[in-house]
Amino acid sequence: MSINLNPVYVIIAINSLVSFYCFNRPGLFDRLKFQVSAISNGQYYRIVSSGFLHVDFTHLLFNMITLFFFGDVVVSAFGVNAFYLIYFFCLIGGGIIGYQFHKNEPYYSAVGASGAVTGILYVSILLRPEMQMMILPIPFPIPAYWVGIGYMVYSIYGMQKPFGNIGHSAHFGGAISGLLTIMLLSPWVALRYPLIMALMILPVLYAVYLFRKRN
Repeated sequence: MSINLNPVYVIIAINSLVSFYCFNRPGLFDRLKFQVSAISNGQYYRIVSSGFLHVDFTHLLFNMITLFFFGDVVVSAFGVNAFYLIYFFCLIGGGIIGYQFHKNEPYYSAVGASGAVTGILYVSILLRPEMQMMILPIPFPIPAYWVGIGYMVYSIYGMQKPFGNIGHSAHFGGAISGLLTIMLLSPWVALRYPLIMALMILPVLYAVYLFRKRN
């Protein structure tokens, strides 16, 4: 008898277990987190391992709630195996772009599933832009693509004024990875929803401008 596990729940469980395990183990946390100098010295595994660590419970909860609400859209559209591939493609893409953004800051460090989650967020919203969401304290449902745009605006702010160990630049990398995924797997989306596609791309283009200005 085969057991079909929802991949969204599997990823949430892994993130939660790794994060909770490392919360009170600073030595292990430091060995797994994203750190520019360590990655420059060949510890490339940190690009992936840091994506399963979180600063605290609130950081973990925010990322996992986002994944919970949007992950099943990607699973329904592309299947279980493709979901895992997309998730890790966005995680690695977010990490690589985050590294490029901060490559001249050897002591820069960050953690979080933000790159992968932002990629999943972008893919799901572009697949189903008609989705409506309730976001407290807003008393009425709003289009899902507003959430995506707001998430990127928040990320851009964090890229310019970093705080904590949250990898805001990885959000930008994850968004680009999500856009690439859509263009490769469902190019019809750009033709069917051109305005929404443009609105989702605008904050990414601004982040690209910041990236080029910084480097």
